Amino acid sequence: MTTISRITWDAASARRTERQFLAAPDEPAGGGTSVAEVVGAMMGAHAQVLSAAEVSVGMRTSELTRADVRTALWGEGSLVKTYGPRGTVHLLPARELPLWSAALTAIPTRPSPMPPDVRLTEEQAAQVVAAIGEALDGACLTLDELTEEIVARTGPWAGDRVMPAFQDLWPRWRQVLHRAGWAGTLCFGPNRGRKATYTRPTVTGAAGGTDGASGASGRGEALGTGEALGTFVRRYLYAYGPATPQHFAKWLAAPTGWAGTVFRELAAAGGIEEVDFEGTRAWVAAGDTDFPDEPVRGVRLLPYFDAYVIAAQPRERLFPGAAYERALAGGQAGNYPVLLVDGVVAGVWHQRRQGRRTTVTVEPLVRLTARQERELAEQAERVGEVLETKAEVVVGAVRVGPHA
Repeated sequence: MTTISRITWDAASARRTERQFLAAPDEPAGGGTSVAEVVGAMMGAHAQVLSAAEVSVGMRTSELTRADVRTALWGEGSLVKTYGPRGTVHLLPARELPLWSAALTAIPTRPSPMPPDVRLTEEQAAQVVAAIGEALDGACLTLDELTEEIVARTGPWAGDRVMPAFQDLWPRWRQVLHRAGWAGTLCFGPNRGRKATYTRPTVTGAAGGTDGASGASGRGEALGTGEALGTFVRRYLYAYGPATPQHFAKWLAAPTGWAGTVFRELAAAGGIEEVDFEGTRAWVAAGDTDFPDEPVRGVRLLPYFDAYVIAAQPRERLFPGAAYERALAGGQAGNYPVLLVDGVVAGVWHQRRQGRRTTVTVEPLVRLTARQERELAEQAERVGEVLETKAEVVVGAVRVGPHA
């Protein structure tokens, strides 16, 4: 009879923070670690606002700054800025792009929320994704330039401005912009002035390299869907397990039924292993059942939409007590930068930069000890280092809303 491991929240939280380079502040967290290694451990860094991704990476290390992240992205090409989990903009390790592409394109397409006269058919969506790949091959285009190329390759219907967005109407084809990123036919290039540009990831081996206008790399060899999904789920569980299929589906914004099927098939094949996680049936990668004996200790500042805050579950344990109301805007994790104390959310914070100085205002929801106050000051100083400014910490109410 197989014995099922019993995992506590404290043990899971301690292991997750270790693997996320979020060890206690008095330890050399992430020292000498590359930007791509940190982003890989996070399973992608949310980069809708690039500065937030820079802080996410920097706060996991003792040395890296925003300049290092930008060098990895636009210089070395060890990172790619593209569409990742939930169809949102992420930084991903370039060498892992084939894995991400194979896994993300395996997610079943959800019904379009658009009115029938606005939607793209699946045939039209496929045409647009193919047209994007053709247009961006060896080119770096703005959205307007890309629209012209897509319309020329598909038809006027693709450019019809019928898609409501931000008090404006976007061309119809933009409904599948994220799917082009998932398919590996599109990623971001360097800004042209204040305009974003897009290019196609360059053809390299799976180990990665650099080439092309954006410094993107890693189209590499295609992976089979089954192989990719297995590897992808185990990578997710290594970073955030124990987890349930529902947790995995929420992280990806994927159908829960599909996620359940994927987990059942992996369990039957011996790729993942069942555990008891605080009385809930959950999963880890097969054989990965070693957890720390000591709970996590220390203070951390994480920016909004940090990967740990988004992915670590169950959310009511990560956001205990008052944190569940204060730090979850409308129930959605990531809208506020958070203060972590001993591995759980215990406050919110806000940064305001003026020239070469940054004021970090922190609103704790628990009473901090003298040691934790010192660690908080060190964390605020580290925020300044990442942003290449001089930081000061102010403890008080954060009066701005989410995303500020």
